[in-house]
Amino acid sequence: MAKDYGGSPKPHQLDMKRKRLTWILAVSGLCVLFYVFGAWQGRSPTPSSQSDLSSKVGCDDVRTGGQGNRDVPSSSAMNQDALDFESHHELSVNSSQDIEKFPPCDISYSEYTPCEDQQRSKKFDRERFKYRERHCPTKQELLRCLIPAPPNYKRPFKWPQSRDYAWYANIPHKELSIEKAVQNWIQVEGDRFRFPGGGTMFANGADVYIDDINALIPITDGSIRTALDTGCGVASWGAYLLKRDIIAMSFAPRDTHEAQVWFALERGVPAMIAILSSKRLPYPSRSFDMAHCSRCLIPWPDYDGLYLIEVDRVLRPGAYWILSGPPIRWQKYWKGWDRSKEDLKQEQDSIEDVAKRLCWRKVIEKGDLAIWQKPINHVECLKNKEMYAQPEMCKTDSPDAWYRDMEACITPLPEVSNPNEVAGGALQKWPERAFAVPPRVSSGSIQGINAQKFQEDSELWKERIVYYKSLVSDLPQGRYRNAMDMNANLGGFAAAMMKFPVWVMNVVPANTQPDTLGAIYERGFIGVYHDWCEAFSTYPRTYDLIHAAGVFSLYQDRCDITYILLEMDRILRPEGTVIFRDMVEVLVKIKSITDGMRWNSKIIDHESGPFNPEKILLATKTYWTA
Repeated sequence: MAKDYGGSPKPHQLDMKRKRLTWILAVSGLCVLFYVFGAWQGRSPTPSSQSDLSSKVGCDDVRTGGQGNRDVPSSSAMNQDALDFESHHELSVNSSQDIEKFPPCDISYSEYTPCEDQQRSKKFDRERFKYRERHCPTKQELLRCLIPAPPNYKRPFKWPQSRDYAWYANIPHKELSIEKAVQNWIQVEGDRFRFPGGGTMFANGADVYIDDINALIPITDGSIRTALDTGCGVASWGAYLLKRDIIAMSFAPRDTHEAQVWFALERGVPAMIAILSSKRLPYPSRSFDMAHCSRCLIPWPDYDGLYLIEVDRVLRPGAYWILSGPPIRWQKYWKGWDRSKEDLKQEQDSIEDVAKRLCWRKVIEKGDLAIWQKPINHVECLKNKEMYAQPEMCKTDSPDAWYRDMEACITPLPEVSNPNEVAGGALQKWPERAFAVPPRVSSGSIQGINAQKFQEDSELWKERIVYYKSLVSDLPQGRYRNAMDMNANLGGFAAAMMKFPVWVMNVVPANTQPDTLGAIYERGFIGVYHDWCEAFSTYPRTYDLIHAAGVFSLYQDRCDITYILLEMDRILRPEGTVIFRDMVEVLVKIKSITDGMRWNSKIIDHESGPFNPEKILLATKTYWTA
């Protein structure tokens, strides 16, 4: 983990800024006191304008020195009638000589993924593909420059058109269109890519394939909402699940299938770089209603079934695992797979054996599909341990801990009072599930959070999104598709954003309390654990909108926030928007850095008005290319 303690601006500059800010806030406080005292004396309770209020005690004369940076987000991103912090407090945050100007990185870094760098990965163990896991740069290797977009970069197509098309200039890689030509993954048509919706095991298209699954298990009645696609390709399975109100977390490694996850995100489909190797997936236990592997080439029975054991950890009670491709239906396909009948039969027998040891029930095998179901509790499973001693039940009390080694043991489900009870609590069907109190909350499993606080949080975010809509006028228009909440808490931001054509990657900072990611999944949303002192597992330019509430108050003493901001710049698309929410002194520090990153930004008052010490920094990344 690369960490650097101390901020990026020079210490004497920060001291000067803090002194200026302290003086400004002190005078502003006098303004507030004068106003309250005047109201108590029976004077006019509301000055006719902000200037009337400030002029009574000379607040209009408060200056920080220099003209400051008055750049603001573009009019398409920001409503100019919003409450403007600077107009209320007459604060010019920076003077030009204080700003560090970050240069563009070399064009060779245009596709840079810091923790999955292909050159660095060569130094690591190739056993079990460990070299394709996260290996982040050291402090000395961190880049202090801006990742450039390629020449001729274009704003991606709007959803839902983006599901089927992407600009070639944005991801100039034709390899998959050649390698997977007969499987209809992706085709090149002039200056764009087209995604026909095909896949290795669904040559007739993902729609038909999903209908085949639906004929075997009920996936469209609202009982299934969250899905996991392992080895996802260009994520066509996840793309076509969305119209059925199912959201899939699709993942694949950065490997020889160049840019497959990148294509998924360019399409507006949730995806991330990840691999089943030696470390846990970055998701909590009991997260997904369904998991899927379509010729994903994961060696399921190897290492005593370790990878199936990890899938079991992240599946909810009663969830399904769907497998198509080798070895399923080996009697028909064995020649095309270039493997012997005996080898394929042995692989299927081994998978069946691991599934039994996990206490899964085989629901059906029909055509190219085989489906298993995890039990709703472990009452019978514990009895069966006399027959199947291995894998044993895990003894750890941290089934959700981030980036630990996988364990060859079954993550025990919460205890139940009878064999028909769903361990951990049953969920409502979608969409009611989004605003119902999550079982982890109602059971008291999340320290400091109860049903009342959850409901209050949900209402609070509904109000805040109304305010955000007034600030970011394009929010309902399809301008933004891929959104990220860097500090998601209970997922209130994602829930309130449901009315817009966006999906949200909910990030819960690793190793912090309370751990709320499990509750977010219980609401029917997706997300990951992540430490923001490291780079996120995605390609450059993959998010349109980033929300950062309290992130920098949390991390300012953990690592250099300059590198967090540079990472945000890496993953943000040109003309993308960031909404920071934090205390004013933190936002001033952020703005002093982002003003050197080719961002336009403006500090805006809290939705409750100018006297709330928490403020909003609205920023837009400008368009520029290599």
